[in-house]
Amino acid sequence: MSFDGLFTRAMVNELSQTINGGRINKIHQPSKNEIIITVRANGRNHKLLLSVHPSYARVQLTNEPYENPTEPPMFCMLLRKHLEGFILENIYQEGLDRIIVFDIKGRNEIGDVSYKQLIVEIMGRHSNIILIDKASNTILDSIKHVSFAVNTHRAVLPGYKYIAPPEQNKFDPFLADEQEILKRLDFNAGKLDKQLVDQFSGISPLLAKEIVFQSGMANRITLPKTFLTYMEKIKKNEYIPAITYGSSKESFYLYPLEHIKGEHKIFSSLSAMLDRYYFGKAERDRVKQQAHDLERFILNEKEKNIKKIEKLQLELKEAKNAEKYQLYGELLTANLYAVQKGMKEIEVMNYYDENSGTIVIPLDPQKSPSENAQKYFTKYQKAKNALTVIQKQIEKAKVEVSYFDSLLQQIEAASTKDIMEIREELIEGGYLRERHKQQNKKQLSTKPILDKYLSSDGTEILVGKNNKQNDYLTNKLAARDEIWLHAKDIPGSHVVIRSKTPTEKTILEAANLAAYFSKARNSSSVPVDYTLVRYVKKPSGAKPGFVIYENQQTIYVTPDEELVLALKQNTEKV
Repeated sequence: MSFDGLFTRAMVNELSQTINGGRINKIHQPSKNEIIITVRANGRNHKLLLSVHPSYARVQLTNEPYENPTEPPMFCMLLRKHLEGFILENIYQEGLDRIIVFDIKGRNEIGDVSYKQLIVEIMGRHSNIILIDKASNTILDSIKHVSFAVNTHRAVLPGYKYIAPPEQNKFDPFLADEQEILKRLDFNAGKLDKQLVDQFSGISPLLAKEIVFQSGMANRITLPKTFLTYMEKIKKNEYIPAITYGSSKESFYLYPLEHIKGEHKIFSSLSAMLDRYYFGKAERDRVKQQAHDLERFILNEKEKNIKKIEKLQLELKEAKNAEKYQLYGELLTANLYAVQKGMKEIEVMNYYDENSGTIVIPLDPQKSPSENAQKYFTKYQKAKNALTVIQKQIEKAKVEVSYFDSLLQQIEAASTKDIMEIREELIEGGYLRERHKQQNKKQLSTKPILDKYLSSDGTEILVGKNNKQNDYLTNKLAARDEIWLHAKDIPGSHVVIRSKTPTEKTILEAANLAAYFSKARNSSSVPVDYTLVRYVKKPSGAKPGFVIYENQQTIYVTPDEELVLALKQNTEKV
């Protein structure tokens, strides 16, 4: 748990310095767990993110783009009604709990001064955003409704009085001295990090482990001193926000975490660190929720085609016996005099192969000699006709598997808008029935919107995130002498450098994008082909997004998320 009470305190301090006294201009709810509030303060707009996601709950300022639904949810509309145009008077934390309160002042519909409070409770899957009328302490609404049946301590429902979560009755670490620390810890019991968490408020297991680690031997002398040193730095708002990249996972905190072996990346602010840490994580989670049914459908269709291929390959194996069936039929016809009904097999001389000698032919004892011969001639004709058909069916099924593989890869890297385009593509391809026809037409633009990146030297690089975008980028938008890139023999995005003479560094950066937005995102030394757009062709009748190309060169790159983020941020600086 990185977002503990002390981290919450630090975030409140950062928010207070940046947006306190600002005016709330816009409110959006991009997903069921997230609110974006645009606050105008100190001459610029700031995006305040309030997230109550079960795994990614947090409060921060963000520069990340968020796509909003065409129709705002009810809670978003209520927030707009009560808060848009209001002034953010104060931001504070309740004790050292992970509860942030925004005091908001404005005038209501009849012009009277009105005071509201927006309370964000960061408590894992129990996280919530609650709007209350400050004067009466009455809940106006919340992003999650909680009844007494769920929580016996309190109900979080419109019209109820707001009751804070129960106190944990831990000691305030800022009031502690060495004697207090020694009194509360049992050095003989071990697990000192767990004892710190149990005894002092606002401290997470992550910080507790770091304090014990920095204490060295962690005895009665070193541990209290280290503990108080950290509390003094936090009290003075002296932070070094950092993400620590360990061997198995990433962790963030107010300081580099030395107890985790790995590299540290320092950031200028807590919000910048959180933007980097959660880059893509929350978006992918939103996409996963929206695309759950789509992904399941695609996986089922892929599995159907894999089973179909297996079945067809058995039939193909059987069909390849065509010549054997013909031989059996002809040899039986030549030896009808020697065959009697009831025989299960017969050994005859193979006149067609001088070196093979005799051959054993299986017989159906229920059939006459001539019927057995006719049975093999029938199987021969059927197998002969089936050979060509089955091979075509196998190739077609393999194309389908490849197509569904590419769609699964696109879902991995998709935004919510991309998911709608993938769904529309499946409808147009006859795989899905059309639902909410008018709504889909509103949501989808006539022209696909491509992801834009700028290389280190300012060259524009465009990336298609699904087949509709890939087709539009490669076949309609890109100029014939611009550079086209794609991960070699791997499902992935089409990438185009909007330059006829890009530098070698720009080609490498574009190749990194092609590798990153491919099925090989987590691999190293990914081969990426590049060629001129003029050498990229879409075969007649091919699946969406499918192309063939020639005159390509291949380079090898290892996908780098830091580079992808930097190239994206370059576009925001322009």
